[in-house]
Amino acid sequence: MRLLNSFRVLILAIMALGVSSCARLAPRAEPGVLSQTSTITALLDGGYDGVVSCGELRERGDFGIGTFDHLDGELIMLDGVIFQAKADGSVVRAPDSLKVPFAAVTCFHHRLVTTISKAPDYESLKKLLDTLRGGDNMFYAIRVDGVFDTVKYRSVPPQVKPYPKLAAVAAHQPVFERRGIRGTLVGFWCPAYAATLNVPGYHLHFISEDRKSAGHLLDCVWQGGTADAEMISEFRVSLPQTAAFQDLHLGGDSSGSLKAVESGK
Repeated sequence: MRLLNSFRVLILAIMALGVSSCARLAPRAEPGVLSQTSTITALLDGGYDGVVSCGELRERGDFGIGTFDHLDGELIMLDGVIFQAKADGSVVRAPDSLKVPFAAVTCFHHRLVTTISKAPDYESLKKLLDTLRGGDNMFYAIRVDGVFDTVKYRSVPPQVKPYPKLAAVAAHQPVFERRGIRGTLVGFWCPAYAATLNVPGYHLHFISEDRKSAGHLLDCVWQGGTADAEMISEFRVSLPQTAAFQDLHLGGDSSGSLKAVESGK
């Protein structure tokens, strides 16, 4: 009996070690699931009203990106903490009460860490990250940790109604550049068929190791470090149940606007 009890204790200990930090931080989250609030086309059309709180987001995952109520800066969720990168260049921890109009979060395990070499620009870094993906039809959570020779990123200032479209906001966005900085890229790779829901391809946000610099990644010179791509097999979208969302114009081809917004050009 004593041997059996010891065996049971060992099994429970192993199970406890296997539980990720996400299980502690996000009790309702499920591994391999991408939980998204609203759609990228809604954001492009000016859907900036917050509909879900940061506290609710943290129940769904510990890793993700998005923006805040009235488009007030860039959202970076890393290791269960939500950071707000503001248009003045400052970075603060977002309170659980702060609402979000658009975000995508998941439970990230960070297990299959791969060393990746230098990359002279963002496009070259993307090609290195492509080798970590198993194909073009699944979603992937992407985390990159290391040193940047340079990193160029942006944030966006809060907007007032009637909200302008995102392309108009991005045309006047504050852009920042840092040199010789250690940090993390947080975000996702989404397949082309998801273009009306999320950004197809890579959508990454940067945050420095000291948590004092952050924003939407525009370009970088990558010196070296590690990367991880976790495949996501389930995609869940929660649509805002508001009159403002019903009034948005979500049809048509938004690829041109999306490209301008994502690249900053």
